[in-house]
Amino acid sequence: MAHFAVVAPALYSHFNTLSKLALELVARGHRVTFVHRPDAIDYVKDARIGFHAIGSDTHPAGSLPAMLARVANPGSPLGLRRVILDMAASTTMLCRELPAALCGLQVDFLIADQMEAAGGLVAESLGMPFVSVACALPVNREPGMPLPVMPFMHEDSERAFKIVEGSTMVYDWMMRPHERAISAAARQLGVRPRGKLHECLSPLAQIGQVVPGFDFPRRALPPHFHHVGPLHGAAAAPAHTPAELAALLPSASSTRPFVYTSLGTLVSQRFGLFKRIAQACARQDAQLLVAHCGGLDESQARALERIGDTRVHAFVPQLAVLARADAVISHAGANTVMEAIATRTPILALPIAFDHPGAAARVEYAGVGLRASPRFATSAELSRKLRRLLDEPGFRQRMEPLAEQIRQAGGAPRAADLIEAALGLAPATQRLASHG
Repeated sequence: MAHFAVVAPALYSHFNTLSKLALELVARGHRVTFVHRPDAIDYVKDARIGFHAIGSDTHPAGSLPAMLARVANPGSPLGLRRVILDMAASTTMLCRELPAALCGLQVDFLIADQMEAAGGLVAESLGMPFVSVACALPVNREPGMPLPVMPFMHEDSERAFKIVEGSTMVYDWMMRPHERAISAAARQLGVRPRGKLHECLSPLAQIGQVVPGFDFPRRALPPHFHHVGPLHGAAAAPAHTPAELAALLPSASSTRPFVYTSLGTLVSQRFGLFKRIAQACARQDAQLLVAHCGGLDESQARALERIGDTRVHAFVPQLAVLARADAVISHAGANTVMEAIATRTPILALPIAFDHPGAAARVEYAGVGLRASPRFATSAELSRKLRRLLDEPGFRQRMEPLAEQIRQAGGAPRAADLIEAALGLAPATQRLASHG
């Protein structure tokens, strides 16, 4: 049995995704411990997964909600800079605290989220084998490839290459506080100089949640990068009985369109956007199910329910709902997009932050949906685009080969197989046979 530590950003979606991989490793006899600031313990929902708190001096209990509020609504260039400074401070804390924590916990191997450089830096400094996991779009760079935060479509032309090059320079300029934190940590840890996320990835194995058919054409991914598809099967939610699930979904005999909308767990405090979505669905006489993930209060939820045929819940069993939906209106988070493709549910992408613009561009590039501005699109524009998703069969047809890629990609079990192989661990079947 090996002891794995998991290092990821203190964001619910990343912890939730990596918890699925952790449980797969636990089922194979391994031990898994998430390591982060004290507040992050709330993201570890299963008692089989361990948690170890560090950094309470600079990131004390009770400080995470303020950081998440800044991430969800930066509001201005100064607000965005504050978010980047938060990222830098988290990386600095982890690089300072992790070495002693990992040694004290007697960790054997490390699983590092691509979006947190500290995992790779510290593992390298300790001589500890590690693997990288892309919970969102891969940060791996190559010439002409738009970064995940960019809204550009891929185009194989000199003009497109220049646009990508210029936008990448602007992004790197904005991220200088984080780059300085990574560079300083590399010096202090005694590892080779570097300053960017893509320079902190594993040389042994890199795991990605997307499938090749969804991403832009890649030419320079390392041979040890593996597309395994979604690591988790559904958004976290309370258990639903068959009766409760039936109450969420429309009658099987209904001929009216059924639309599902969610803006994820971090940026769902957007009542105005949910209102425009509800109005767009009402224009199409569509039934709408809203999952706001705790982002709305009771009065806002009831206000939405007065628009057309709208039902509002904090959480729902997302995969089950998507399997019945005729379309999904989403922030274009990687998990929701992959689950929509797996269930062949056309996507109207409303990218808000992070890698949402890049995912929305890939939705349109793959022909599995449309995108619109979450800030400027009117209910009339959203209604028109929704009508296209409902009427044009091409969206679902183009999803078929991608859904098949997801089915064959292997998910968390294949990710665990790849991790065990890369780290020289005997597969579970071999261990069982040797003790039989």
